Amino acid sequence: MERDNQTWVSEFILLGLSSDWDTQVFLFVLFLVMYVVTLLGNCLIVLLIRLDSRLHTPMYFFLTNLSLVDVSYATSIVPQLLAHFLVEHKAIPFRSCAAQLFFSLALGGIEFVLLAVMAYDRYVAVCDPLRYSAIMHGALCAKLAVISWVSGSINSLVQTTITFQLPMCTNKLIDHISCELLAVVRLVCVDTSSNEVAIMVSSILLLMTPFYLVLLSYIWIISAILKIQSTEGRKKAFQTCASHLTVVALCYGMAIFTYIQPHSGPSALQEKLISLFYAILTPMLNPMIYSLRNKEVKGAWHKLLWKFSGLTSTLPT
Repeated sequence: MERDNQTWVSEFILLGLSSDWDTQVFLFVLFLVMYVVTLLGNCLIVLLIRLDSRLHTPMYFFLTNLSLVDVSYATSIVPQLLAHFLVEHKAIPFRSCAAQLFFSLALGGIEFVLLAVMAYDRYVAVCDPLRYSAIMHGALCAKLAVISWVSGSINSLVQTTITFQLPMCTNKLIDHISCELLAVVRLVCVDTSSNEVAIMVSSILLLMTPFYLVLLSYIWIISAILKIQSTEGRKKAFQTCASHLTVVALCYGMAIFTYIQPHSGPSALQEKLISLFYAILTPMLNPMIYSLRNKEVKGAWHKLLWKFSGLTSTLPT
């Protein structure tokens, strides 16, 4: 009977970032603004790619998927975080906690695989440009996108199922801003070595393997760029990869630091900051990185703004 009482927890309490009211109000306003910027930035990127036929290429097809992942990831965490800033009882029901863990973990895994797919796309563009269209055809791009979404979702389903089938302790306090995997596992009353093995395996499959594929792709890309004779040619080749390389550096570093060694991982405060980084900062920065460092996207923005200004100037006053 005691085991049953421990297993069927009806809700968890998220400790969040602060218990001070003034601090919570400040964080609410700050994160709300960042979340709105994230939604607008990523939705505008998707809309721009949809409207401009020059951006109907494999690179921007994958960028559309990345923007959708970023918006979904932020939405899986930030609205609940904002709501908890304004209430004293920061509870989250058991099923909502499981759903949040599933979606955040799935979307994180999808993004890592998707970044590896985008690295392969850049590799083909730089190292085999004459056959780029033949290799990166529509069917292959669709298959690679499906692989990204399916692999991340399956991994998350397995991790979530394993975690929430274990008996939970009577302590329902989660020292985190959301139902993050490592934070929830700490509440389990039995030995969690099997969970740690599962986390390590998924880290290898969906984090380290894509990371090594990205690393290998960029070794070949840099090697090909160095063989280009003209300085202008090298600069142009590097510019095709600069935005993606920046996003890769942002996304993989902290994830490796967090998940590859659960026993000697970061502190609770560090975990919260890392979650905020992925839930708010990275999704907000990605559209800016691809807009500011990409001539094609900037050109499409200028074209869209010029059309919009021309349309508004013809409207009757």
